[in-house]
Amino acid sequence: MVNTTVGNAKAVTELLNGTLSSLSNVVPVAHEIKQPNLLKQDLHLQYGVLIGITGDVKGKLVLSGNTSIFSAIGEVMFGMPLEGEMLSSFSGELGNMIAGGMSTNIVEKDLHTDITSPTIIEGTMTLSGHKRALQVTVMFEKVGEMDLYLLLD
Repeated sequence: MVNTTVGNAKAVTELLNGTLSSLSNVVPVAHEIKQPNLLKQDLHLQYGVLIGITGDVKGKLVLSGNTSIFSAIGEVMFGMPLEGEMLSSFSGELGNMIAGGMSTNIVEKDLHTDITSPTIIEGTMTLSGHKRALQVTVMFEKVGEMDLYLLLD
């Protein structure tokens, strides 16, 4: 269990690195990862997927972007544009694959986590109540940008 300030900083770094590595392995689209930012306010979003993180590090992973970003990634991965229920299902599974890969990646760093089932976010939503929040923008070539958030409890 992580319980020191240095240990917490290391755990957050490993969690972020594990998540970004997983994203690179899961999504077959060339991309650029922007510098992480520490958020100092509540998170406001329109569409995305939320995965809970439990274990040594507790919090949430949120992938947020326009539906067109998720649909375009789905099209690259499955050869057809996705919409409606198929888009929601794919978005949840994309979050699940990235969070599952993150959880697997950080075991090598002696951090143990588990993930919850994905929750799809549609419509105006505000997420609050986290102690710390990191935001990373990922620019997907010819697709657009997606924001990745780590909300830490």
